[in-house]
Amino acid sequence: MKESDKNIENLIEKMMAESSLESPSIDFTSKIMSQVLIVEKSKIKTYKPLISKQTWILIIGALVALTVYAIASGNTTDLKINELYVEKVSDLFSGIHISTNIIYAFLVVPFMLLIQIGVLKNYFNKKYQL
Repeated sequence: MKESDKNIENLIEKMMAESSLESPSIDFTSKIMSQVLIVEKSKIKTYKPLISKQTWILIIGALVALTVYAIASGNTTDLKINELYVEKVSDLFSGIHISTNIIYAFLVVPFMLLIQIGVLKNYFNKKYQL
């Protein structure tokens, strides 16, 4: 076992003596860094909206078609929406009493939420600046 280790060691020493020390090319670092940048750019995810443009077009088209159908299908001069439904809706909600504090909360909370979204967006844009 020791004899084979000595033979291997002698072989390695002989190979090391015959080979010369290689140095990298002058632009070695720039080549490596360009490859790193290419790999990093490929890892970046591009923005994809939740709802695609085709879906938005389909939704808008459906709403327009529904509106056109509703207008074309009935005689719009004889629609008496006020007489038919206002009384039913007012009877439905007549027993509900909402305090002014709740009304103020419904008005202020969305406004404050929008402010917080803006502040957090600016914070994270600065923190994770690309």
